[in-house]
Amino acid sequence: MYRAAALAALLSLSAAPALAADGAQLFNMQCKMCHGGSVMGPTLNGVAGGDIASKPGFAYSPGLKAKGGTWTDANLDAFLKAPAQFAPGTKMLIGVPAEENRAAIIDYLKALK
Repeated sequence: MYRAAALAALLSLSAAPALAADGAQLFNMQCKMCHGGSVMGPTLNGVAGGDIASKPGFAYSPGLKAKGGTWTDANLDAFLKAPAQFAPGTKMLIGVPAEENRAAIIDYLKALK
């Protein structure tokens, strides 16, 4: 039940027009529900520049594990834009369609250490 409500909320946000690009605000609205200490997604502290699918304690999908490499700006952008295209079978279902919003979230992720 909780997951369905969370998914509905995220779908409504991801379909919204681009907001003023405030990475922290966008992260809190679109990402924190799953990536803020929940079992639904890994924490994202230190993810930018780190190895893909490397956070201990999270069961990554085979598709994301197979990507290898590091979370560069380009990889983060591609994943946020279309998670299932970047890593088929990924557990992340919701993308961030607006380029400005993706850029702001990526900048925010770089600040999380």
